Amino acid sequence: MAGEKTDQSAQQAQNFYNRGVAAFERGNLDIALDLLMQCVTLAPGFSRARKFLRAAQIAKFRKEKKSRMATQMQEFRAMLMRMKIAGLLKAGKNESALLECEKLLTMNPLQSQNVELAVQVADASGHPDAALFTVEAAYEHNPDDMLLLRRVAEYYMAVGEYDKARDAYVKLNAFLPNDQAIFKQLKDAEARMTMASGWEEAAGQKDGFRKLIADKDQAKKLDMQAKAVVAGSDADALIAEGIARVEKEPANLNYYRALARLYVGSKRFDEAVATLESARAVNAADPELDRAITTTKIAAYESRIESLKAGGDAAGAATLETEMNQFLFDDLVSRVQRYPNDLKLRFELGLQYFKYEYYDDAIGQLQLAQRSPKERVEALYYLAMCFAKKGQRDMAVMQLETANEQLLIMDDLKKKIVYELGEMAEQAGDIEKAFNYYKDVYGADIGFKDIGARMEHIYKLRQTHQG
Repeated sequence: MAGEKTDQSAQQAQNFYNRGVAAFERGNLDIALDLLMQCVTLAPGFSRARKFLRAAQIAKFRKEKKSRMATQMQEFRAMLMRMKIAGLLKAGKNESALLECEKLLTMNPLQSQNVELAVQVADASGHPDAALFTVEAAYEHNPDDMLLLRRVAEYYMAVGEYDKARDAYVKLNAFLPNDQAIFKQLKDAEARMTMASGWEEAAGQKDGFRKLIADKDQAKKLDMQAKAVVAGSDADALIAEGIARVEKEPANLNYYRALARLYVGSKRFDEAVATLESARAVNAADPELDRAITTTKIAAYESRIESLKAGGDAAGAATLETEMNQFLFDDLVSRVQRYPNDLKLRFELGLQYFKYEYYDDAIGQLQLAQRSPKERVEALYYLAMCFAKKGQRDMAVMQLETANEQLLIMDDLKKKIVYELGEMAEQAGDIEKAFNYYKDVYGADIGFKDIGARMEHIYKLRQTHQG
């Protein structure tokens, strides 16, 4: 009877899945959500159903247009639900917590706290595929979020999708070429891909597995590739292999990137840049290659500066640091000209203009950058700082209030925004408004900047005014 019941549940789950997918494809999102939710309730390990459920949740969330009041109410309900899920997790009721997480993600599948909690519960429940779908979906809608991409790569490794993990680590390494942990993870993914390929090939051959294990050269190569820093003859061997791969497949940009990483690891920066420039000759419209060239040149500067400091040449290091900063500025200007629609580059150039006090130029770039959903709030913050530096306090407050409305969680950026609003209210003589802003920051993070001293000062001002 028990086996019959299990078969019955499996068939019911499959039926819910089939109907849910059909509803999703017709655009009936509410029906799809209900059917797919019933499917994963009956069969928590039904990966395909959970993947479609995540897609339906995001599609519905992005389709809905909620008022500010409705958004705030929803976030309040989500907060209560997160507390409930945390309680279930603490009590060891992992499967119940997993189901509640699906309800939470239906409310907002892209909110960072929801994503983090859902991933934590999926891990605790032994469902790494559910964790992967959650972070993967969030990253697809936030493609500039490198922290999310790193999580995606880790879960690809956990579920054995080594080719996808390799691609994710390649992108991460292009943005963070000096991060040795990412470099090691990339080499590990590549080594696991090679090993998996070898096992698959061996599976169809007589004594294939024995031959594979006996291949000491292959084992040594995999061990070399997995190292975070490769030096000496090991580095030379891998570089020679990398050159051979590029020569064999000159259109494969990943081979150029891998070779450039090896050169950087050996501090052969000129050769790394030359390799990346060869890749750019293959595809001149790849902004990631330009970014990789820039970060490699910066790494070369930093290495030389470090050597000068170690040798006691502080003046020489300072001169080279000035040269590096000028290169970074000029390079950003050049890349913005090549990719005028890249709003992330606009934002980065705006920050450079702000750093060197070219406030009007910074405003121009940041106003364009705020069109990007990813850069919008931070661009508004720096726009406000530009207007404040120009003495245009009303304009600054307007930008900060707009930014503040768009952040519901008191994260580091919101703390900066609310703190500045408090400071500007205090400068304008509005003590009560300043107190309320400072109080919000103080309640969230007593150690933020000088908020403790600010609160003491504002309390005294309030007593003076009230007295």
